[in-house]
Amino acid sequence: MAALGHTGIDLFELALGGNTFGWTSDREASFAVMDAYLDGGGNLIDTADVYSAWAEGHSGGESETMIGEWLASRGRRDDVVIATKVSQHPEFSGLSAPTVKAAAEASLRRLGTDHIDLYYAHFDDAETPLEETVGAFEELVRAGTIRAVGISNYSADRVREWFSIARREGWTVPAALQPHYNLVRRESYEADLAGVGAQENLAVMPYFALASGFLTGKYRGAEDLRGADREQMASGYVSEEGLRVVSTLEEIAAGHGVTIPTVALAWLRSRPTVAAPIASARTTAQLPALMESVRLQLGDDELAALDDVSARVPA
Repeated sequence: MAALGHTGIDLFELALGGNTFGWTSDREASFAVMDAYLDGGGNLIDTADVYSAWAEGHSGGESETMIGEWLASRGRRDDVVIATKVSQHPEFSGLSAPTVKAAAEASLRRLGTDHIDLYYAHFDDAETPLEETVGAFEELVRAGTIRAVGISNYSADRVREWFSIARREGWTVPAALQPHYNLVRRESYEADLAGVGAQENLAVMPYFALASGFLTGKYRGAEDLRGADREQMASGYVSEEGLRVVSTLEEIAAGHGVTIPTVALAWLRSRPTVAAPIASARTTAQLPALMESVRLQLGDDELAALDDVSARVPA
């Protein structure tokens, strides 16, 4: 198990991404995936209030609602660490104090729970003073609405500023950091955020850990992406250098008798600051490859090969 920063909360070393729930996974499939994940030892489900507002006919909150219905039907709230996020829902845009409070209350209703275990500021809000946002999160902590604070998509300087404000005021410091980080997107995290994550003992949980499906090996070119649900998100990863990463993953996977995504996630787990990569499964058939990554230990030569080939991917 991994630690959620300073909180004393233990985390399974793979977070289940909830972005597919209520979107590409219907109710039956969503419930089955969450059941299988918990039965396999998992305990961390990551979502956001905006999931899946981008889909036609959706308004945001579909994933939280699906998770809430599953929790109500299974009665396993105490077995699950629920992480969700604020700032991007169409009705709750930004991180002003009133918005944070109202968005948290809406998330609680959809999730059908009286507390959120880990609440992230999803994206930085340049229009709201950071002190106001930090204070709004502190109010939620003091009210018992949230157990831990997380930061996502912030620059290293803004993360440091958040800590500075919290310490100055005697408020709760963040416990988690959620950056965009994977084998074909390394520089933006490793250049600066990794340092502040280590310095502040943050539980780092990278999103797009499989590069929107590119690091599963199923997209080898533009023709493979055409018409796919993740076409727009995954297309930015396709390059000659990125495909060499996939080929290296494929070779290592064959040597272990596992799949490409298993190795990609195992590499992320090997990074010293990473507590739990986030990966989603549309169906239960996709889940075993993700769960196996927690058990797979890559050799030093394999890690070096992946470090080398991925370092050649343009920033």
